[in-house]
Amino acid sequence: MELHITPPLAVLSCRRRLRLPEIGLHAPRVYADLHARARSRGFAADGPPVFVARDMPMDAQTLFDMDFCLPVKGDDLPLLPPLRCARAIHEGPLAGLFVRGYQPLLQAIALAGLRMSGESREVYHAWHGPESPDNRIEIQIGLAA
Repeated sequence: MELHITPPLAVLSCRRRLRLPEIGLHAPRVYADLHARARSRGFAADGPPVFVARDMPMDAQTLFDMDFCLPVKGDDLPLLPPLRCARAIHEGPLAGLFVRGYQPLLQAIALAGLRMSGESREVYHAWHGPESPDNRIEIQIGLAA
């Protein structure tokens, strides 16, 4: 676990209310739309996709809000605010994200006596498909002040 403060980030975003298993169904289309929106406004993509969850559930049935964010370069853009967080990197297939990524990070947060803010982010530094061993996903768990 690493403690970190993310800097503000200019993004185009799209919010969806969904369940955990639906993320992968929505992400390709939402990001295609965000890239098209960026091009139509003359913005250039400026970083990896960021998935922002608020009060992410621990089950597959509960609805929650997910913001799909595309970092872009341009003027007068909304900012994804800074996030004080604990972070870790998950490398490998998506199937291991919770067991090998989230679970150890959540345990480290609890052992350190830190409180979570309810916001979490995933930054997709490298994505080669759900089964790929070459995926590199940064998990950020927001921490309460």
